Amino acid sequence: MFELCPETDDDTPEIEALMDLCFAPGRTALSSYRLRDGVPKVAPLCLCLRDETDAVVAAIRYWPVRVGGKPVLLLGPVAVHPTAQGEGLGGFLMRESLSRAAAMGWDRVMLVGDAPYYSRFGFVRLEGVEMPPPTNPDRVLGLELRPGAWVDVRGAVTRETRPDVLAGLAEIEDSPELRSACAQVEMPEDRHARPQELAIPDHAAPGHPAADR
Repeated sequence: MFELCPETDDDTPEIEALMDLCFAPGRTALSSYRLRDGVPKVAPLCLCLRDETDAVVAAIRYWPVRVGGKPVLLLGPVAVHPTAQGEGLGGFLMRESLSRAAAMGWDRVMLVGDAPYYSRFGFVRLEGVEMPPPTNPDRVLGLELRPGAWVDVRGAVTRETRPDVLAGLAEIEDSPELRSACAQVEMPEDRHARPQELAIPDHAAPGHPAADR
C-alpha cells in the first residue's frame, strides 16, 4: 500500500533529492529545464508516492509549454527510487496523472525519452517538433489525450508565457486546498498490461521512470 499525494512545498526537498539520486549530476543544466524556468508546475498533475515508512519513493512532474502556439503538457521528470524500481510505481504515476490531465481538458502530452520503450504504450516520435538543442529529435515523443490532437502541430517547443495561464497555474500551486487530497493506493497486479486494459482516457499510456532527465 502506498499513499498518493499531490506535491506540496513540504515535499519538494525530498523529491528534489530523489531526482538527484535517480539522474546524473547536472540534470538541471539540460535544455528541457530552460522551458521550466520561471514557469509554475501544473500542480494537480505533480504527484508523489510515499511508502509505509512515509518516504517518497516515486514522483512525477508536469510543466506547460507551447508548440506552434498550442498548449502542451511537458511530462517529466518522473523518478522511482532504486530500491522500489520494478514495482510498477512509475507506470502507475503515468497512468494516474495522464488520466487526471485528460479530465482537466489537456489534449496533448510530450516527453523526452526512449522510443523503443514508450512505443509500447502509444507514444510516437513527433515529426517537426523541435526541443531546444542538443536534444536528440528521435527522443522527442508525443501522446494524444484527444484523438488527432497532435495533427498539424509543429514548431519549436517554447516556454508558456501567457499571463492568464501562468497566473492560473500559480494560484493552484499556492493553494493546496484546490488540489486533490491524498489517497491510499495499491499497485495493479498486472503491471505490464496494455494501456487500453488499464482504463486510460483516449490514447494516454503508462511510461518509464527515466523520462526527461
